[in-house]
Amino acid sequence: MPKSTARRATIPVDLALQGGGAHGAFTWGVLDRLLEEPWLTFDGISGTSAGAMNAAVLVGGYAEGGPEGARAALERFWRRVSEVALLSPFRRTPLDILLGRWSLDYSPAFVAYDIVARLVSPYDLNILKENNPLRDILEATIDFGRLADAPIKLFVTATNVHTGQGRIFRNPGITPDALLASACLPFLFQAVEIDGEPYWDGGYTGNPAITPLVKECGSDDVIIVQVNPVERPGTPRSAREIVNRVNEVSFNSSLLKELRMIALLRQVADPGNCEGALWAKMRVHRIASPEMADLGYSSKLNAEWDFLCHLRDAGRRSAETFLQNDAGRLGRDSSLDLDALLDE
Repeated sequence: MPKSTARRATIPVDLALQGGGAHGAFTWGVLDRLLEEPWLTFDGISGTSAGAMNAAVLVGGYAEGGPEGARAALERFWRRVSEVALLSPFRRTPLDILLGRWSLDYSPAFVAYDIVARLVSPYDLNILKENNPLRDILEATIDFGRLADAPIKLFVTATNVHTGQGRIFRNPGITPDALLASACLPFLFQAVEIDGEPYWDGGYTGNPAITPLVKECGSDDVIIVQVNPVERPGTPRSAREIVNRVNEVSFNSSLLKELRMIALLRQVADPGNCEGALWAKMRVHRIASPEMADLGYSSKLNAEWDFLCHLRDAGRRSAETFLQNDAGRLGRDSSLDLDALLDE
């Protein structure tokens, strides 16, 4: 595909990558397209859950082989995820396949899991405590030794179960356990212990966290790759729809709070010359797709290669649209209307 932009000066940006299970393949597509642009460089990347895994894979691949190394590493990661999923009981039914539906709503295994998860703790079932296949995938894909000295700053968020506070893991402290903690859904996995403390999914406290990008990175532009819809038309009626919408609202709340802070500080006549000024000068951009609102919760557990490629292609298209319409605003002003957040 031809590049969407003419030759230009290099612009450093930060990336903020949301989590969302298999929906993280959308982010893979976005990153794959952005990495094709030689004028874009990445100063820092903040990620949570699947976003954290995308971020770590990108940073590790970039440290080894530059942009092409990062693209290759991302494809290897998601292909390995799909290969492990071949043994998963979470499969679409023949009718779903025939009708082109990506959800697992009628999968007997998913229906059983959905019911059991509301009644039984993962500590009762002892599922995936020692043999989480994601650990093997991460260790096979990422050279964790390279992350400590990688040229891109990496921030991974997990939620401390005891305190309810988010913890940010940085390059030297990012391990398979840190990434698994960031993606630890409490109704599916037992908490991941790190330094004697239990951790759950980082989406509860930062999905993703913007603060480290503001305080520790030099770029004033952050591109948010959003996979959890902020708005969803209609009122959820079924128990599954209600749970899905509650998760979307809670997983977006911390991000929206930080974006409102930026919007508010931009309206202050004198934000000061310390941290307030850093927040006020941030330029915010977003890559998202209305297509993600058409996908229900169950499809986050669908790791079939065809579905992952479908999401990857949607992510590439969304990134291409951003590059065509808003790339010229990088380094100048925000393409996301932050002031609208203050009217809500």
